[in-house]
Amino acid sequence: MLNPSTARRIYLDFNASTPIAPEVANAMRGVLAEPFGNPSSEHWAGERAKRAIEKARAQVAALLECRPNEIVFTSGGSESNNHALKGLFFAKETTKAHFITTQVEHPSVINPCRFLERLGATATYLPVDGFGRVDPDDVRRAITPETILISVMHANNEVGTIQPILDIVRIAHEHGILFHTDAAQSVGKVATRTDELGVDLLSVAGHKLYGPKGVGALFVREHVRLEPLIHGASHELGRRAGTESVLLDVGLGAACATAQSWLGMKSARQLRDLFWNLL
Repeated sequence: MLNPSTARRIYLDFNASTPIAPEVANAMRGVLAEPFGNPSSEHWAGERAKRAIEKARAQVAALLECRPNEIVFTSGGSESNNHALKGLFFAKETTKAHFITTQVEHPSVINPCRFLERLGATATYLPVDGFGRVDPDDVRRAITPETILISVMHANNEVGTIQPILDIVRIAHEHGILFHTDAAQSVGKVATRTDELGVDLLSVAGHKLYGPKGVGALFVREHVRLEPLIHGASHELGRRAGTESVLLDVGLGAACATAQSWLGMKSARQLRDLFWNLL
């Protein structure tokens, strides 16, 4: 009889979280002791730390095919989603704001919408079909003169559905509305090129693509203005206050750089098909 305490366990829930890739661990070990300076300090220790962060920012930008100055490091996908929704609402300086999203979004999109509704905003939560897909025509019909943002996830974390982002972005921009996508489940697995998708805001979670937990990023297209969630000094070009985490930012950068080599998941699909056939 198999003893559960000694049996080798196989972890399959990589949608929930992934282990840190060896390349990421090596990169993080390289900055555990040095550079230890504050990245905002204008001396040799701070400059070295700043260079490490900017290299990581460039690595994230390379995966998303955007400009490095369009990347804001965050504490993870939830903060990125919150910053996109709340940041835009507060930047508008009016409670007359309408959001469109779906009923199958992550709680870090649904709950900020609920919160903003308490402040006077309105929100439409669109249904999806039997495959978890939202109908772009439903999005079009939900638009009002007060709609400021449409937020639809790129890939669903429960059933894997890829949403028709290109079609919805086109509808949003036809009406002068910004578009945000929670791409936590798709970054590093399928192409998430920001210009190709046409999105204005895109959220990344480090631990979904073999990076460390506690770090993420928000792509903010240059023309988009968001109110910071955290106020303080002028870190992250004034978009997120607080001393930067060199360790976590380097880890996310390395994860994004590593993802470039296996983007598309051909090997994962082959293993999935083999597993299914063996069943």
